Amino acid sequence: MNVAVVNWRDPWHPAAGGAETYAWEMARRFAAAGHRVCFVTARASGQRRGERIDGVRIARMGGPFTVYARVLLWLLLRRGLFDAVLDCQNGIPFFSPWVLARRTRIICVVHHVHDRQFGVHLPRWLAAVGRFLEGPVSRWTYRRHESVAVSPSTVSAMRERLGWAGRIHVIPNGVNAPSPARLPPGGPAPRLVCVGRLVAHKRVDLLLDAVEELRERRPGLTVDIVGRGPEEARLRARLPAGVTMHGYLPEQDKERLIASAWLQVNTSQGEGWGLCVLEAAAVGVPTVAFDVDGLRDAVRHGETGWLVPEGADLAKGIAAALDELEDGHREDYGARCRDWAARFRWERSAELMAALLLGRTPPTWEER
Repeated sequence: MNVAVVNWRDPWHPAAGGAETYAWEMARRFAAAGHRVCFVTARASGQRRGERIDGVRIARMGGPFTVYARVLLWLLLRRGLFDAVLDCQNGIPFFSPWVLARRTRIICVVHHVHDRQFGVHLPRWLAAVGRFLEGPVSRWTYRRHESVAVSPSTVSAMRERLGWAGRIHVIPNGVNAPSPARLPPGGPAPRLVCVGRLVAHKRVDLLLDAVEELRERRPGLTVDIVGRGPEEARLRARLPAGVTMHGYLPEQDKERLIASAWLQVNTSQGEGWGLCVLEAAAVGVPTVAFDVDGLRDAVRHGETGWLVPEGADLAKGIAAALDELEDGHREDYGARCRDWAARFRWERSAELMAALLLGRTPPTWEER
């Protein structure tokens, strides 16, 4: 087949996150299976307009907002070329059914509902436009097409907050198996790690606010923050003692740093899934997160981590988790985390998505 994967950014974009990883892992596996794949996306400063990586042709155009119109025009000029399109919704989708031939199989992929996040990142009037496009316009545009969500809580949010009707397939994130190189075990002093884009809705401030209280009882406690984004300079200016910001790290270095931690902490307002939770679990590190969309699916409370009620005291939640790990349960949690992460592989997720692209009904994720 000729397949287009349309996503807001690619994995090499400076603002890339889990959604970009998801789209790319699908694209390169489709190409490896013999399909002709084009990854259509925005172009950041310094990026090439086009190149080929892992057998996937990449076409870049437009900025954060202009990419939508540019991609629609690009698809219109090629409306008869593609057999299938993966239309990834990062807040709003690309509305590809408006310009593509009726025979083209279109799958709308939703990571999480952004209605509450629009108000965090955008002026009030623009947030209202975003909610209108994400809700009524998207619901109408994709009403005759297959939909994919990455977690059960995303399905619930689509039904309840967007009024989405019809069947929604759940195809979650995967995780690559850890490096075969020996990973460092967590040291004797508690070490926390936080991985993710440094943007407002990730709420890294909540972790920084908790550090002073945590270090009163555990003076040796340290925190590593991995990621980059528009909040980075502001967060660096207010770092408490014991906290190190690493910015971007290559995958192997990031993996080693996570593996050396006792706990990962995720303070996000909501996720589609929380890819960083799986990445930490794969190296035996549990996660403390708020009980919000996506994260309540990625973290199995009391088994692979802990869920803190939204609005509760984060420092107390982290302290309780550290107490349990100090009581001799670190190996138990590590083993359960690795078992949980092993259930999620990109190969399996790509197989389910490919079945949809071919017009087949894949088994549900629970039937895998």
